[in-house]
Amino acid sequence: MSFLLNGKVAIITGANQGLGLEISRKYVNAGASIVMCARNDDLLTRAQKELTRGLAPGQVIEVIPVDVSDIQCVEQLLKATLQRFGRIDILVNNAGIYGPMGPIEEVDWAQWIKAIEINLFGSILMCRAVLPIMKKQHKGKIIQLSGGGATNPMPNISAYAVSKAAIVRFAETLAEEVREFNIDVNAIAPGALNSRMLDEVLAAGPEKVGQVFFDKSIKQKESGGSGFDQGAELAVFLASDASNGITGKLISAVWDNWEHWPEHIDELRNSDVYTLRRIVGRDRGLTWGDK
Repeated sequence: MSFLLNGKVAIITGANQGLGLEISRKYVNAGASIVMCARNDDLLTRAQKELTRGLAPGQVIEVIPVDVSDIQCVEQLLKATLQRFGRIDILVNNAGIYGPMGPIEEVDWAQWIKAIEINLFGSILMCRAVLPIMKKQHKGKIIQLSGGGATNPMPNISAYAVSKAAIVRFAETLAEEVREFNIDVNAIAPGALNSRMLDEVLAAGPEKVGQVFFDKSIKQKESGGSGFDQGAELAVFLASDASNGITGKLISAVWDNWEHWPEHIDELRNSDVYTLRRIVGRDRGLTWGDK
């Protein structure tokens, strides 16, 4: 598929490796100018050099080291982006960490809080920063990276699970707040990725993450996982005009037929499909639990 981003300006956090780097690559290939953000400056510079080879005339890649949980860093990022481009069309909140692994009563509390600060507060801070610009433009795209923690319990990786569930509900809520400004807000479930975070799980071992999750991670490592391509392609689609009107959804890059969703905008707008909702007894054929 080809979704054009010509002339668009995108901020991508966690952009120096893994899925963030692949999203950056596809955005450049689709014609966007991008601001790549992450905490590791060396990896950012390396990523910039790699992607610069494919630039078309007029395209720009900026790299800015940023800790998204630090409000001053976020404000400096916004200022630098506006000085360079004068606009912000797309925000991709990809930065995230697993946080400490182990039973909740045993993990380091400061590390647990830091994971919430990066995954949840950092994404919200980035949204708060770009929204005045997008509202003034009366148009924008905000794309939030979710994960398995949003829809399934993750014993022994609780900070990650809590933050991902919370950020998806924030995305749903924000989508309603900004609907009248033509700003679309969606979350992506990219699938099981063989990333540095998987390596962290394997390094932690079954005693920290549990035998079941560890064995599942071993199989994922051996199979190659979902790969970065599908999640990155979905991120391009959600940044493009092809997805206009699709908002407030949690979308699986692997399992959802999202390429054809533009044909069903009215149905999507008037339904709670592809959102976080409580499952009640009658949804599962049980007659005793509901009034």
